[in-house]
Amino acid sequence: MEDIARGVRSFSIGTALSRVAGLVRESVFALLFGAGLATDAFNVAFRIPNLLRDLFAETALSAAFVPVLTAEKAKGKDFQNRLASNILNVLFLVTGAVSLAGVFLAPVLAKGIAFGFSKVPGKIDLTADLTAVLFPFLLFISLGAWAMSYLNTEKSFFLPSLAPGVFNLSSILVPVLTFGWYVSRGKEPIFGMAVGVLVGGLMQFLVQLPLALRKGFRYRSVLSFRDAGFRRVMALFIPVAIGLAGPRINVLVNTILVTPLREGSVSWLTYAFRIMHVPLGLFGVAVGTVSLPAFSRLVVENRLDAVRSTLADSLKMVLFLTVPTSVLIAVLARPITRVVYQRGQFAAEDTIATAGVLVLYMIGVPFMSALRNLASVFYACKDARTPMFASLVSVAFTIALNVSLVNALGLTIFPLSTSLAAVLNVGILFARLPKKTGGFDAGPVVRYALALAGAALAGGGTAWGLHGLFVRLAGTAFGPTLASVFVSGGAGLLVFYALSLVLGKGESKVFLKRFLRR
Repeated sequence: MEDIARGVRSFSIGTALSRVAGLVRESVFALLFGAGLATDAFNVAFRIPNLLRDLFAETALSAAFVPVLTAEKAKGKDFQNRLASNILNVLFLVTGAVSLAGVFLAPVLAKGIAFGFSKVPGKIDLTADLTAVLFPFLLFISLGAWAMSYLNTEKSFFLPSLAPGVFNLSSILVPVLTFGWYVSRGKEPIFGMAVGVLVGGLMQFLVQLPLALRKGFRYRSVLSFRDAGFRRVMALFIPVAIGLAGPRINVLVNTILVTPLREGSVSWLTYAFRIMHVPLGLFGVAVGTVSLPAFSRLVVENRLDAVRSTLADSLKMVLFLTVPTSVLIAVLARPITRVVYQRGQFAAEDTIATAGVLVLYMIGVPFMSALRNLASVFYACKDARTPMFASLVSVAFTIALNVSLVNALGLTIFPLSTSLAAVLNVGILFARLPKKTGGFDAGPVVRYALALAGAALAGGGTAWGLHGLFVRLAGTAFGPTLASVFVSGGAGLLVFYALSLVLGKGESKVFLKRFLRR
């Protein structure tokens, strides 16, 4: 078994700093713009290039690039750098061309996706203008994902996880510094947010480049579609991209379904999604990112027994980290949302709506986190078709739920279907897993998950009771609410940990020590 705890800790620390900056960014965004016409337009405009983000960057790129680059690295640095340079050049050309096309097609894209905005004068036009500004973000974030993948193969996880924090800082500073300038000239200040996103995307790449050079990357002016390594990357990339196209189509359909709903609905979903991504990024993405190069090395060495033991260990670790945090965030959804967002243009009714969405999102976080781990095994085995199949089935399930129940359940169906789809996706991958690993006993993982769930529910009940006491004694002002979140959440974590030691037969103590030790 390969111990991934050190890499997970490094990634989580960097991600924690990035996520804190991200929440500050969202808090500033809520303060300046609230949840209305401009924020709905910005969120939809930002969502349009993001529909392509996973296809060209981050998930798809790392899933296809890291296993092949790991194999090339074993041959020597020259082989590794040639493939890395080739991928970088192709990525630059393709995403650059797509970004340029997106700028020119922005009005058509906005009208096609956000037609529900047509009942509000000027809303679609604002969405189109913002889309044109934001589309080059795709190019910048793709380059950042390339740098992250290269560094991950070098077992460097801290800086790649910290890089999004630079993006968040730019997204904070630019709109704050330009807000008065836009207002004084009679322009919509939300454009400052769009410019901040562009600057942040570029900085996310540039901040990683010096470390990649120190790790031995040397650029080659090679552009070959016939290169054997490039073809192996494409053999993985295409099915991964197809599998990710499903969720992107799902986002597209959801956007079309949400835009006719009450104004602010798009923003409430986005605000809740940002909070949900804190534990998912800290722990779920961290374990999945670190495990991919680990699984890739073990597969190259043909150590399937180590793959099985490492997978079981990583699944237990990610559940230990995400189950209690998911329960506590769900239980404390309203005070957390109030602390993060409720000020300026973000009203109490926005808090209530966002918190309701957040609770349903949190149900799926442990499953989304486990999904990253399971998919990594298939990618390491050069099998991208199985995750693609599982993704497309779960997306079809989600779309069917959303289309059939949006009129009955309104906004709540979207986070609920997202969580249920993650459960279905995990189930499909578990069923197909033995064919890749030569058998896998899921029993110990399931039993440990049930023990964690019981302990987490007890911890959540404790947090709920303490928060109610805080409200009765001190009210719901910012200071008491902030204190309540920390004290109630901390007490809930202590209760969870104590019970998990008993119910989990001491495994939780081992995971905590491994996660915290240097």
